[in-house]
Amino acid sequence: MINMINKQMFTLVMAVAMLVAGCSSMGPRYNKPAVEVPAAWSTVSATGAEVRNTQWWTVYAERVLDQLIAEALANNANLSLAAARVDEARAALKFAAAEETPGARINLDNSRSRISQRGSQPSPAGSDPVRNDFRATLDVSYELDLWGRLRSATQAARADLLASEAARSTVRIALTSDVAQGYFALRALDEQIAVTRRSLASRSESLAIQRKRVEFGLLSDYELRQRESEVAAARAQLPALERARSRQENALAVLLGRSPKTIYEGGVDAGSDGGNVAAAVVVPSDMPSELLLRRPDLVETEQRLIAANARIGVARAYYFPAISLSGYLGSESTALSSLFSGPAMIWRFAAALSQPLWVSGRIESQVEVATARQQQALSQYQGAIQNAFREVRDALVAQVKARDQLDAETQRVTALRETLRLARLRYENGLVSQLDVLDAERGLLAAEQNRIDALRAQRTAIADLFKALGGGWT
Repeated sequence: MINMINKQMFTLVMAVAMLVAGCSSMGPRYNKPAVEVPAAWSTVSATGAEVRNTQWWTVYAERVLDQLIAEALANNANLSLAAARVDEARAALKFAAAEETPGARINLDNSRSRISQRGSQPSPAGSDPVRNDFRATLDVSYELDLWGRLRSATQAARADLLASEAARSTVRIALTSDVAQGYFALRALDEQIAVTRRSLASRSESLAIQRKRVEFGLLSDYELRQRESEVAAARAQLPALERARSRQENALAVLLGRSPKTIYEGGVDAGSDGGNVAAAVVVPSDMPSELLLRRPDLVETEQRLIAANARIGVARAYYFPAISLSGYLGSESTALSSLFSGPAMIWRFAAALSQPLWVSGRIESQVEVATARQQQALSQYQGAIQNAFREVRDALVAQVKARDQLDAETQRVTALRETLRLARLRYENGLVSQLDVLDAERGLLAAEQNRIDALRAQRTAIADLFKALGGGWT
């Protein structure tokens, strides 16, 4: 009867302990920080198409760019690194969750020993001093998580996993944006090299004519030297542009994840898709600004905050007693043949309680460290939100102003082409000097290069906008 009462009391105590373990937690409750955001994206107006596509780069309608981004997403080293970090965080979560469950293991032991016949406890006369011992047990252990230490650790690990997944998304968005910008930078350099070579060819042709005129005494050496200097000036621009193109090509090859051999020996074909103007993009008018809080880098910083908040509970739980249960069931025998017989059965059940008594401020220090890290994570989250809205504002303004600049540079090129045509005509009729023609040629070459750069900036502004908004939207 007494044994039955003790068994019932033990069961009751265990049930109460499990109930307390399921409800207690030393960590502070997480509350999402309040953020004041604008009602809508109404600060900057722009004319353009509303794009609702997560593969935002398709707005360019560039076949070559689509292929390059697909290659980068498949091979980029930074994206592979981010994926490996996600795998690491997922494994860490599995380990933390496993700590909350009972552990069991099988132990098989065999020992052989000899007792001294001249020691303080010699073996009885006539007995064999050599002894064998065979032991097989199933060991079980479990820690009662009364104060939520293990659950808080699991919560922190889960938040770390979500943060790692968000970080991978951030890397993906940055990668697609960098590839698009690198691609258009390469295209711009190709076009600037082509414009410079056309100008050089035109000037060289004019120089050949001028030399003929000098031979017939129709032109002075002074004017000839002026023309030669302009040809040399155009030729001098080519090495710098070609060097910049080589660097841009190499940088893009690294983003694409190509092998060192391919980077060194190969090249990136920028193609010639698309026209000379990229369509403007505007944020859908019905998209609330609160959706920016779903930007992957903001999700990552918030999950880091949640993890830091949970680790305060881990640190606080060490103030309270740790209760662990353990036991084993098995057999032990001096002969292997009788190891699993009834008389060889052994078992043990034990409960242990450990309460910190004097740890010289160690636990308090750990709580202070966890609290300080939580405050750091909170500040990082708030700062990340501020920076995100700044980037969106900058990107919206940049897209509009880049389009305005492109329009102005296009008009300038058109005007200077006509200016050069008229200057050459007037020079042939003796109405102006050669200097007027040279000035018009220099102005047109500079304007054409500036227009190419303005087109690159306008295309880049689109990539910056999608990057600031956290990729495409639906």
